[in-house]
Amino acid sequence: MSVSVIEVENLSKRYLIGHQRDARDALRHRLEAALRHPFKWLLNRRRQSQASREEFWALKDISFDVKQGDVVGIIGRNGAGKSTLLKILSRITEPTSGRICMDGRVASLLEVGTGFHQELTGRENIFLNGAILGMSKAEISRKFDEIVAFSEIEKFLDTPVKRYSSGMYVRLAFAVAAHLEPEILIVDEVLAVGDTEFQKKCLGKMSEVSRCGRTVLFVSHNMAAVRALCRTGVLLEAGRVIACDSIEAVAAMYMNRAAERISSPSVQLSKPRGGSDVWIESVHLLCDGQPGAKLEFGQELSLAVVFRAATPIQKPMIGYLIRSSRGENVVNANNNFLPSPGYAESVTEGTIICNLGALPLMAGSYSVSFWLGRNPEDQHYAEDILHFEVLEKDIWGNGKLPTRSLSCFWWPTEFEFSPNCLEVPLFNDISKPVAA
Repeated sequence: MSVSVIEVENLSKRYLIGHQRDARDALRHRLEAALRHPFKWLLNRRRQSQASREEFWALKDISFDVKQGDVVGIIGRNGAGKSTLLKILSRITEPTSGRICMDGRVASLLEVGTGFHQELTGRENIFLNGAILGMSKAEISRKFDEIVAFSEIEKFLDTPVKRYSSGMYVRLAFAVAAHLEPEILIVDEVLAVGDTEFQKKCLGKMSEVSRCGRTVLFVSHNMAAVRALCRTGVLLEAGRVIACDSIEAVAAMYMNRAAERISSPSVQLSKPRGGSDVWIESVHLLCDGQPGAKLEFGQELSLAVVFRAATPIQKPMIGYLIRSSRGENVVNANNNFLPSPGYAESVTEGTIICNLGALPLMAGSYSVSFWLGRNPEDQHYAEDILHFEVLEKDIWGNGKLPTRSLSCFWWPTEFEFSPNCLEVPLFNDISKPVAA
């Protein structure tokens, strides 16, 4: 029987959110009120202080256990409390209430560059970061070559990390954390920064860690990666545990709840914070030219994006990503590489229609993400904001339907048959039988 290495009981975390006072409440007026009516001013100040703070519970009474050697995927929407939970488990943040019992050495990779000194080189930061994670100097020296080989940044090892890209940060940080050989490895969404090849490498390393009897907590919005790596899942929503079960059951519940929240073919968006120069105002699903979130197999699909820009723009950079209910990336396209001229004149608002045609998607549920911007970078990213369903349809009229379990696509391939063995020049060199 497996032993619990992490026990979380009634864990809660509360933050006090401050609200900015009215700008008209200038220093001169406050001093004047304090001098004229000091006792009244003190009373009002106390009331204003209480009114200007609001309680926010990032986590509320959550409980779950993690067994030794288990690989647990913690999933949920942005703001569900995933990162707060990992910071508490990593002993970075203190909980407001509740109890945590952890048995074993913990290594965590929560944010890009955590524990790195900007002025030190990559070589020096391996020793620094390893020491922060609890490794001795002798242990770091023994594993130094393995860490460098895994990170694949040997060429820049003696370069100050302040000149590293975010991807290089992640490579080095994960390499150090993974070779710590901890009993518990905690990894947040930071792997999304790395390229696809390195992500596969990291997932393989985490799988190797779990096979050695160590425990892994993994947070990611990539459901395909979570399903491939994890055996157990914990679903968080608004700071509470909604489900704790097998990863297949939890991931399916997460995707279904997301689809239920956004069942409309149109979604209105607000301008993102941070002074974006161009942003998405609304997005719409069109099935055979009509608004709708359900289309039959073989129908044409279009995506309409209404945008606004702070300054005139001629060719907005637009892209979309369609995911399956299992979190797999199915279709991904953008107009960055197309020769389309954009608008004849610069505009500050407009609509972009993405015509996908009759996509041969299998029956099932899908989500759509969008990003919009102007060169050289994207400025507004809206993840999984539209959901649609493809319904089965016998478009061939023979009563047969493609099997959805094989793939997300049924590609319209043409098959030709010939009664003769054709002479194909390309295969002349391999036409002779090969000796066993």
